[in-house]
Amino acid sequence: MEGGSTGDGAGVYSIGAVANMLGIQAQTLRAWEERYTQIVPSRSPGGQRLYSRDQVAQLRFVREQIESGLQPADAHRLLAERRDFERPLAPQAGEPGYSILLAERDPYAADFVEYFLRTEGYTSLVVLDASQAEEILDNDQPHLLVVDLMISGGAGLALVNTARKRTAIPILAVSALDSRDDAFEAGADAFLKKPLEPLQFLSTVRDLLGTSAYLGRRAQGR
Repeated sequence: MEGGSTGDGAGVYSIGAVANMLGIQAQTLRAWEERYTQIVPSRSPGGQRLYSRDQVAQLRFVREQIESGLQPADAHRLLAERRDFERPLAPQAGEPGYSILLAERDPYAADFVEYFLRTEGYTSLVVLDASQAEEILDNDQPHLLVVDLMISGGAGLALVNTARKRTAIPILAVSALDSRDDAFEAGADAFLKKPLEPLQFLSTVRDLLGTSAYLGRRAQGR
């Protein structure tokens, strides 16, 4: 990991991940995008919708207004009028009991990432082989899977695809290559390009686990 921007304005999450995090159907997100043109995600070269942390925070605001009784149009109008919209908060300490499986090709990078996860209160298990990760997923399912797409000579995409077929846990794909489209096609919920920046990485982990300070808990049963 290296220091730098948190990337809050960069596309990180797939539409499916955002739907899960906020309890809003993907079809509804697409309808809001087309009807109100306020929260428009960026598009990858392959056409994937990519939502930033800022946009997820804005969608959360809209959802809260609707839950308070406003119609979607009024909620979006209120969003447009709000000029002091808060940027996402930095992640707080992780909650005990969350386990993260880190499938990483580089043992040094794995140790570094594991350190940051541990300091945030997460329990993490590091594996350096894709087949070993698959075996763990079959026997002891973690709460989150982080996959370096270059693990085992480039077997990360297959691992993501296998994990998505076997489980509904969130999957964060990382790579030194710009493999975002391929990662989402394989079933990843979010993608970060290496070198990873600590705050952005930890914020993404918290968002996917549904424990972010600004997202709140993941809706039960989703």
